[in-house]
Amino acid sequence: MTNIGVIGCGYWGPNLIRNFFQMPEAEMKIAADLSQDRLKYLQSLYPGLSITTDYMDIIDNPEIDAVAIATPVFTHRRFVMEALAKGKHVFVEKPMASSLKDARDMIALAEKMQKRLMVGHTFEYHAAVRKIKEIIDSGELGDVYYINSQRLNLGLFQKDINVVWDLAPHDISIILYLLGKEPEEIVTTGTCHVNPEIQDVATVSMTFKDNIIAFIQCSWLDPNKVRKMTIVGSKKMLVYDDIQQNEKLWIFDKGVDVPSHYDTFADFQYSYRYGDITIPKIDNYEPLKFELQHFVECIENGGTPQTDGQNGLRVVKILEAAQHSIDNGGKRIRFDMD
Repeated sequence: MTNIGVIGCGYWGPNLIRNFFQMPEAEMKIAADLSQDRLKYLQSLYPGLSITTDYMDIIDNPEIDAVAIATPVFTHRRFVMEALAKGKHVFVEKPMASSLKDARDMIALAEKMQKRLMVGHTFEYHAAVRKIKEIIDSGELGDVYYINSQRLNLGLFQKDINVVWDLAPHDISIILYLLGKEPEEIVTTGTCHVNPEIQDVATVSMTFKDNIIAFIQCSWLDPNKVRKMTIVGSKKMLVYDDIQQNEKLWIFDKGVDVPSHYDTFADFQYSYRYGDITIPKIDNYEPLKFELQHFVECIENGGTPQTDGQNGLRVVKILEAAQHSIDNGGKRIRFDMD
């Protein structure tokens, strides 16, 4: 039985607590938050839950095996490093850190303490995303040409990070997972409208080997909530719409064929293909539950989480490069993990 403590009970923390409570292999022991009202409400839902406004009551508790952190990103370094130093396994929400240096320090300490460090890139555990990975790897789409992702809504405005750091980590982690490779170059443009210091609309462009390009459009200022990704291949095209309740994936047998032989330019003709539309069946389970079960299993068997520290580090590296590009007027940034 793995004893769990959760730090941060605002927007996402209660979802962690709910799932840990439902796990037979975990014991949700204690939650910490600065809001006494939030804590009392959670305790009314889970009478056996201990509550505290001092996170050190979790960090210093020898009975706690693992800590889950769902707090603003600027606090992650302190909470993660203190928990690891006390011999706790750590699950930290995305993005894992506000800088590449902090992410590397977390990984180094986790390795030194021989503890599991896992980052909450939940979409890598989503049934639809895992199905897309299966479809791409099978070759059904052919060679991937490009990926276009949109993550738009009206709010929620963040005070400590811009829209790229808030929304793009989801799409970055999905794209890296699907392609199995890191980008070579990154270009990002963004603008500030509501708060003159924080970009609320931005587009991230990532170029990969094999002439693949990926676009991520993110906004806090869109009238509609949009969570859509389009993947265009040489054989077929796929649309993933996470807003849809049931039919989240659509595969279009559409494309453009170029003639293999022609004598003159006048003979050159594009051939447009219009075939069937298929809707793959997707398993119905909560991604967060699957993710947290994986975390506990890795603690128990000593395994490496799918979204481990190195996985989180790659996302933070791209976020830093994207921010550098924004700060320099959309400058093209060469991506290098070293």
